[in-house]
Amino acid sequence: MNLIVKLVLGIIAGFLIGMYAPILMVEVIYTAKVLIGELIGFTIPLIILFFITSGIASLPQNSGSLLGKTVGFAYGSTLIAGTLAYLIASLLIPSLGGQLSFDSQSATEVHALLSVEIPPLMGVMTALVTAFVFGIAISNRGLDNLKVISDQGRDVIDALLSKVIIPALPFYIAGVFAEMTVAGTVFDTLKTFALVLVMALTLHWLWLTVLYVATGIALKRNPLELIKNMLPAYFTALGTMSSAATIPVSLQSSKNNQVKEPIANFCVPLCATIHLSGSTITIVTCATAVMFLSPDLALPTLAGMLPFIFMLGVVMIAAPGAPGGAVMSALGLLTTMLGFNEAAIALMIALYLAQDSFGTACNVTGDGIIALWVDKFSQSK
Repeated sequence: MNLIVKLVLGIIAGFLIGMYAPILMVEVIYTAKVLIGELIGFTIPLIILFFITSGIASLPQNSGSLLGKTVGFAYGSTLIAGTLAYLIASLLIPSLGGQLSFDSQSATEVHALLSVEIPPLMGVMTALVTAFVFGIAISNRGLDNLKVISDQGRDVIDALLSKVIIPALPFYIAGVFAEMTVAGTVFDTLKTFALVLVMALTLHWLWLTVLYVATGIALKRNPLELIKNMLPAYFTALGTMSSAATIPVSLQSSKNNQVKEPIANFCVPLCATIHLSGSTITIVTCATAVMFLSPDLALPTLAGMLPFIFMLGVVMIAAPGAPGGAVMSALGLLTTMLGFNEAAIALMIALYLAQDSFGTACNVTGDGIIALWVDKFSQSK
């Protein structure tokens, strides 16, 4: 929650600097934004490489159909949630076109005082394919030494995110909003910011309503009772902003929904890693809004958006526990598949972090549904 406060302060500081400070100070904060942006670009492939490798290598072994059911339900939930988010956002956002405006063009009046290029070690797709090759090999062949290396690499990148990049994001956002203020687009952007956030949060609860009502009807259970038992996990996730940190509460909530203890003990920790329907809803909704409202980006059709949603469900596997881990993992897809530039990426980060706790709470509450369905289709043993 402190990060959200710092993010808001960064937006306010960027606005005040762009509005009242001399151009030299604007260029100083803009230079910080450029340097942090280079570091983020360098880190993206490493996030994908180490976290996906470690995530696949850590999947439970000898669990047969139970693993398949859990992964299938979790991935299916993520894909359906992302698809519905795109369909609803692409329908509603054009109808609000008269109220929304976003210009992702950089302000030509602002220049960086220092520019340092930090090229990434590999491309996003290269990192993704490499992660799957090594992750599957480590899992199938029991390569413990490589497993240790992938886990330690994950820990290094996690520390870089939590100790350097995430704390630096308020300065990054301040630079973006200072630049927008100088360009004269900040007020329209802030109005867009608020409306898109409201839409994302509404879609979270709409998705949870669909999940619990449909599951209650199918399993002949009271949906209100099911959601009531998961509310402790929902509110815990709001505070922790981490699916992993909420696992103890999620486990007890699932057991309160009469999920057998062995099934709950297996599904809930695994879903904390692979089930990110709430995060997917936010990223797809915000990306749709940015593409529609930005003059240099084209909003794709559903057929054009589906590959992005499919890949999004993959790259967010084992997203780091640091706040904003899901969107950091998705940045590579936003740039390579949707053509986002630096300003659009910055707005995506700000939008995502502003609701990160709510997206995490949606993920965690959805985990309870996955556990119910896996319990339904699993043998009693």
